[in-house]
Amino acid sequence: LLCPCLIYGAYVFLPFDAPLLPTISARLVYTLRCAAFATFPIVLGMIVSGISRFCSSALEPFGELQQEVEIHRTYVSQSVHLFILYFFNMAVLATYLPQEVLKLIPLLTGLFAISRLIYWLSYAIGRSFRAFGFSMTFLPLLAMLIWNLYSMLILEPENLLA
Repeated sequence: LLCPCLIYGAYVFLPFDAPLLPTISARLVYTLRCAAFATFPIVLGMIVSGISRFCSSALEPFGELQQEVEIHRTYVSQSVHLFILYFFNMAVLATYLPQEVLKLIPLLTGLFAISRLIYWLSYAIGRSFRAFGFSMTFLPLLAMLIWNLYSMLILEPENLLA
């Protein structure tokens, strides 16, 4: 319930609009530029993972990983997988959204980045707390997937393979 409220509040109260994007290629470039900001938590996780591996007191650097190193490595791996799914769904979503609603693309990107940071923090605190951060990432992804399938199969089935 928190994700739709956050997106709606940001949509209504943040004072910016998406630029005029009349073509699909312009929308895809806009989505690609927005998605670059979603990589920030992943790159930050890679840096912290490298630093924690470097500062680890393990005798063999490529041997068994300590829990502190494993947390960051797992976070980066899961974030990369979710980012790929998120990006492809946002790219498809950008082609079906009307111009007035394209403001959702940067908002969803920001939600992804914030939710991954929340997931990382909660995962470091304890494995039982990570469900909140994961659901803030996964549920918008699921909503985008459902909307994309609905748009492709119900709204415009004639343009499915065009």
